[in-house]
Amino acid sequence: MSIGDFSRGGLTRGDAKACDHDLECQEKYIPWGMVDEDTGQLSITFGNSYKTSDFMVDALQARWAALPAPEQARTEQLQIKMDNGPESSGVRTQFLHRMVQFADQIGKPIQLRYYPPYHSKYNPIERCWGILELHWNGTKLINVETMLAWAKSMTWKGLQPVVALSRKAYQRGIALGKKAMQAVESRLERHPTLPKWDILIRPASPAG
Repeated sequence: MSIGDFSRGGLTRGDAKACDHDLECQEKYIPWGMVDEDTGQLSITFGNSYKTSDFMVDALQARWAALPAPEQARTEQLQIKMDNGPESSGVRTQFLHRMVQFADQIGKPIQLRYYPPYHSKYNPIERCWGILELHWNGTKLINVETMLAWAKSMTWKGLQPVVALSRKAYQRGIALGKKAMQAVESRLERHPTLPKWDILIRPASPAG
């Protein structure tokens, strides 16, 4: 989303007018989100770099780190339902590499389950984006503080989202070589009939 004196169609809340084009925009933010299906809690991270595998996993790790220790302790396995976007697909080498590292870090299995193509309507996060769009429609997001404040004030399942901002610069196009990916692949338990859509990653056993 563009930051500045912009609003769709030149319409804005209140009496002030806004531009209907963002050709001069110098600041844009990319949202990443997740919904906890047990609690209904929505989390949104806005990044001002690129939507890469590393951005997504960093945001996921930050969300995990923010959970209370008792909640982390009673979590036996993370099951992540996701779309099949290019940055996080079941064949994206850097994403899978980072998820293996994440499983080892938290010491818990992670199961990746992907929605099939053209089925995003079943993904709760897509409905969250629709609500956010309606919530701030006509609002001039003149600065990042305004953007964050409006995102925090929306509701999903009666809850306001946890909103974070990332200013880390990410590099696009990072991919593992064949040898490195073989080591990652050895850690993946792919479903025999749905190998790209259902992947289990177990944490490495402690050395010793």
